[in-house]
Amino acid sequence: MHEMQRNIWLVAISVIVVLVLLNNTAYYFLTKRTLEESFNEELVTAAKRLQVSLEQSREGSQQFQNQIGRELRAASIAIQYALDPDVEKVTTEQLIELRDKLGLSHITLLKKLQDDIVLYKSTNPNQVNKSTKTWKPWYEVFNQLFDDKNASVDWLGQSLPNFWSGPFEVSSTNVDQINKWGYYFDGATNYMIDPYVNYERQEQYEGATGVHRMIENSLQSSDSLKEIAFVNPETFPDGKETINTEGHVQGHKVQEPIFYGSYTIKSAKDTELVRKAYFSKKTVTLRENINGQEIYKMYIPTFANESGINITDRDGQPMNSYVLMLSSDYHVIQDKLDSQFLNLGIIILIVTGFSLLIAVVVMRYYRQSKEKVVRVTQETYVEEINQMFHSIRAQRHDFLNHVQTIHSLAELNKSQELVAYTKELTGDIRLMNDIINIGNPAIAALVRSKISQAEIHKIQFSCSFTGLNMQEMGIKTLDVNRMLGNLIDNAFDEVLKYTEDRRHVTLVGKQTATALEFTITNICENAEEAVAMPIFEAGYSTKQQDHQGLGLSIVKSIAKQYKGDVYVTAEPTGKLTFVVKMPL
Repeated sequence: MHEMQRNIWLVAISVIVVLVLLNNTAYYFLTKRTLEESFNEELVTAAKRLQVSLEQSREGSQQFQNQIGRELRAASIAIQYALDPDVEKVTTEQLIELRDKLGLSHITLLKKLQDDIVLYKSTNPNQVNKSTKTWKPWYEVFNQLFDDKNASVDWLGQSLPNFWSGPFEVSSTNVDQINKWGYYFDGATNYMIDPYVNYERQEQYEGATGVHRMIENSLQSSDSLKEIAFVNPETFPDGKETINTEGHVQGHKVQEPIFYGSYTIKSAKDTELVRKAYFSKKTVTLRENINGQEIYKMYIPTFANESGINITDRDGQPMNSYVLMLSSDYHVIQDKLDSQFLNLGIIILIVTGFSLLIAVVVMRYYRQSKEKVVRVTQETYVEEINQMFHSIRAQRHDFLNHVQTIHSLAELNKSQELVAYTKELTGDIRLMNDIINIGNPAIAALVRSKISQAEIHKIQFSCSFTGLNMQEMGIKTLDVNRMLGNLIDNAFDEVLKYTEDRRHVTLVGKQTATALEFTITNICENAEEAVAMPIFEAGYSTKQQDHQGLGLSIVKSIAKQYKGDVYVTAEPTGKLTFVVKMPL
């Protein structure tokens, strides 16, 4: 028996251990997933902040370039005042002198012919007598300035009164140089003034405070970020080149695939994902092993405030958006996650151990409590069974005395006394037979015990049982005894308030094919008031002291446990009836 109980407890503890481990394992993976998602969101947020900072830096660089444009306009006006208004009277030496004084790369004068606009005179020998007819959209700008003295072309660049300046771009006459040109014409001369500077000054600004500096600082301050690239999604990854009039291959800065940053960490999926981010206008991510490193990439579509940002598509049309591509070392990210997972694992182990300890303590306490209850129940059961058997033996022992008494009353013709005596005798026997026929010794013992208790307190306790077959109830005997015991005690406590002749309690039990029902009725002067009280709530009691108000709430909870119910009614005759019904 002890071996079986020990095995049951081992199985119970094992089940608890497995459940705790499964719960904590599920919690671990759920938390791991949450941490990864949270970390990914953190990366996205950091990337967005970086995006804003880089865009602000890029706008600053754009403003600096516009300032260069304004300076070129001022230089153009100075050149106009220093030169003869007739281009034929202007010498190259004068242009060279002005170039050096004004700190320009070169100065070129454009002359409009009948069907062309040419670079007529210049400090750069490569530009002299070059046609601009094939330059788009520059040729259109030149015609607008010559005709209207202002440029209104819908393209990149900077339009000021009598002046237009394009973005830094590769020279068609020097394909290995990047310059920014300014064009000035107010009608006071028969030529257009074209001063220009190379990219060096803009590059110095961006290296010190502009986009390049911002990119460098961002890479140095991050332990995982490895590369940043501003991508032209229309020309990525190959860019665009053309053959100029001299037959040379000419690239275009405004169409470069990477116009800021670097692109050395390459994936075969970059082109697809850049376009996906660009057209969907949503951030796209990629985790991939590149050159033996676990790389995490983010492709963030970025939209500029102005209509043109000095980049164009393959057709030369201005764009106002690009893609910011960030490449991070996922190994660094994974190390951070692993550190968090380690802390989480330690916490889970501690919680698991603590939970198991609590479970063992609770189970041990429960087992001891259960053993105590079983022991008390067994002792009560044995005591009440012994009392019942003692009553039966007493009846059999007194049987001869009863027969002799009946014989004597019959001889003396004491018919009324004889009837009264035999009625009392048969009632006692019938009650004992009813108890024996209950079919469950423990419940029979409880009823016999309550009968004895009633006799002591002068309570008239009547019992009646019909069809009880306790083996087929499907309800624990212990629970039935708990309900009956509490209800009978409650009835006894109530009738003890009255005189002996009014102490009446009736117990009726019956079992059908579908239900088990017990009815207990007792005298109660305040029946109507009692029914209105919350008598089934835990802690509520109408008794003075030494009562915790738990009896009826226990009956209610046991009935609910078996999907049954208990209710109370007030009888017109001043009686209180409790009914317990439970389905079978």
